[in-house]
Formats: sequence, structure tokens, C-alpha cells
Amino acid sequence: MCAMPMDVPKKPFAICSFLFLMLLIATAVHIENDSNLRTAETEKLQNQSFYDSSMAARIKEIEALNDNAVQDPEEVVSHVEMTMRNNTERRKLGYFSCGTGNPIDDCWRCDPNWHHNRKRLADCGIGFGRNAIGGREGRFYVVTDHRDDDPVNPRPGTLRHAVIQTAPLWIVFKRDMVIQLKQELIMNSFKTIDARGVNVHIANGACLTLQFITNVIIHGLHIHDCKPTGNALVRSSPSHYGWRTRADGDAISIFGSSHIWIDHNSLSNCADGLVDAVMGSTAITISNNHFAHHNEVMLLGHSDSYYRDKMMQVTIAYNHFGKGLIQRMPRCRHGYFHVVNNDYTHWEMYAIGGSASPTINSQGNRYLAPNNPFAKEVTKRVDTDIHKWHGWNWRSEGDLLLNGAYFTPSGGGASASYAKASSLGAKSSSMVAAITANAGVLKCRRGHQC
Repeated sequence: MCAMPMDVPKKPFAICSFLFLMLLIATAVHIENDSNLRTAETEKLQNQSFYDSSMAARIKEIEALNDNAVQDPEEVVSHVEMTMRNNTERRKLGYFSCGTGNPIDDCWRCDPNWHHNRKRLADCGIGFGRNAIGGREGRFYVVTDHRDDDPVNPRPGTLRHAVIQTAPLWIVFKRDMVIQLKQELIMNSFKTIDARGVNVHIANGACLTLQFITNVIIHGLHIHDCKPTGNALVRSSPSHYGWRTRADGDAISIFGSSHIWIDHNSLSNCADGLVDAVMGSTAITISNNHFAHHNEVMLLGHSDSYYRDKMMQVTIAYNHFGKGLIQRMPRCRHGYFHVVNNDYTHWEMYAIGGSASPTINSQGNRYLAPNNPFAKEVTKRVDTDIHKWHGWNWRSEGDLLLNGAYFTPSGGGASASYAKASSLGAKSSSMVAAITANAGVLKCRRGHQC
């Protein structure tokens, strides 16, 4: 430090004092900056510690959703990223547009990496069932075992074990398989059955039951030769099983359920219906399916006296009604039904029937009548006098009627009624061949456009 004798002039002493003061200020600034840096580092470490512990807890929570679920090794997607994507990219239809005119297929099929982005399918729905998300928010479950040995205590790895779980699941299949169910496959809510990339048949036994559940997607299954079963114990969740009375043998039975999407399946030759929706079911889309070799194809509505079905709304779009079909494509009671851009190439009795005053909005379909001169009419009012059905709202708009086919309209065309039976914009009937060309199960290969 500066030490000056008393007789030293004051100017040099003032300079030394000034230098000493500046040194003190610099030291104080350095100490403060160092303190601030240490505080920032401490806060950063604390925040990182909190983030790490929170993330660890979140990961543990996700992993605990379902102990029997397994990750698809081909698709590793974090829960946080998926949630953000679903919030920001919901329903960007046409993102991979390949120009088929089918908005469902154009939404996902042209992506060669579809097998890495399976859950995108849930954003591609249309019609009244468009909000069905299935198991989008859950983990993947890989079915590895085709057996159905015990409907009360299904083994892990089986389809029955997958569909009864309470957590959302996106269910896929490890390999081709034929599943012969001993009893009804009673599904739980928030499930997707996704058979793309493999060849999966549910056949020669019981088939699918959706009872008092919501948010289900069924995609890519061959379902055929379903038999009546029942009078047996069947598990419907990890915590409940019960006695089931006789089942009719429907391919897909929808009972008191909502937000259901049935897409790109091939259905045929079952004991009762191929798709039946009854007892207040609603918000349903049946799309891109191939129906063949069956009598009573589709029943929508429980009975003429069951008035809760007045809330029913069903979209039937882009399906191919093919060889060996007789009637009910669909047969409707009460409710509102949008029949749009389907290809009807075969029926023996009629295509669309109904009772109990349903509203039927037929738009842009292709109806090719059979050669039988007594079966040219597309429509049938079932067991109802003309004085009753003349007021029902049934209309044909832009349909292509071939080989003598004719549609008998009725009603005054109430706009409010048809608004409730309108769920998407119809394409021109001239496009039906292209739109429905790939109806039914798709032949998808990993690494290629589906």
C-alpha cells in the first residue's frame, strides 16, 4: 500500500488514494460477480435436479400404466413429444396427400415410414366417428400369441389380454396369425387394434363385442365365419369377469358405445350381422371396409320401440359392398345416417332399408343393380305402410344409378334433419371407383407406402 511521510506534497498522496479506492471497487465488483455466478449455477443445478426428479417421476408413471404392455421396438416416441404433437397437429388431413380422393388414406398411406408413425392414423378419421382416438395416448402392446385358451384368465401376449386392459393401448401384431376365439372378445375403452403390415384373421369362433365403452379404432382385420357362443364366463377387465348369455355371432357388435371407427377391414360370412350397432350407440364411422358373402350385413338400431336410438349418428363411407350380399347395407331404425361415396356392386333383395322413421342421406354412391328385374330398387321400407313412410326423410343426391337401379326418396327434405345426417363433404360419384379401390384389408409392407 502507499505510505507517505508527512512532508510529502499532497498531490502524489491524492493519486495514491485514488488508486487504492479503484482497487477496492474492482475487488467488490469481482466478488459480487463471482457471487452472482455461484448463485446462478446453484439455481441451475437446483432446477436441473427438480427437472430430473420430475421427469423421472413422469417416466415411472408412464411405465406403470400397464405392466403387460410392451414398447414397439420400431417406434420410440416420448410421451411429452406425442402430447405436444397431438395438440398442435390434430387432423391435418392430406399431409401426405397422394391424390386418391380418399381423405382417410391420403392422410397417412403415402408415408413410407407409416410403421414408425402408426398413431398418426388416429388423426385421420372422418364422419361422425372422427373423434375416436382409440389408444393414441397409450403405449404399444404387441400381440405375440394367437391362442385364446382361457377367456377368464387370458395369458399376456394374447389379443384378449390386450383389449381388456384399463389403460389406453395401441395394439399391434408380431406376425401373421389366425385367432379363433372361444368366447366374445369383450373390449375395453381407448383401444386401437392395428393389424397393418401383417395378415390377421379372427375366424371360426366368437368375434368382437364393444359394450358400454368409448374411443375404439379397429383397423386391418379379416373377420369371418363368426359363430354363436356364450353361456360362459368371460373377462371384460383386469378386475371383472361375468356370465355371458348367448351371443348371436356378429363380426362386430356395438352395444351402448360411442366414438367408434371401423376402417379397412374385410368382413364376410358370419352367423348374424357383420356390423351391428344398437342400444343408444352413436358417433360411429364405418369406412373403407369390404363386405362380401353375407345375408344381413349391417343393422343400426335396436328395435322400432327403442327410442334412445334417436340420438344415433352413423357415417358409412368409402366401403365396397361386394359379392354374395343380400340385404341390410345398412338397415336403419330411428337416428341419422350418412351413406356417402360407397360402391354397391351386389345385392339380391335391396341395399338400404329402414323402419321407425330414420333420416337417410345418400350422397355420391354408385348403385349397380342386379340383373333380377324384381330387385332393382335400392331402398326398402321394412314392414311399414306407405302412409307412414311417405314423411320419412330419405334422399338421394348425386348418386350414380346403374343397370336400372332406382332410389325411392321420401319426406319433405327438412334441412334440420339432413343437417344431423351430414358428416362430411361428398365427392362426385364418378370418383367412387378410385376412392374405394383399396377397400378392405390393405397389403402394407414396412418401409414402403402402404
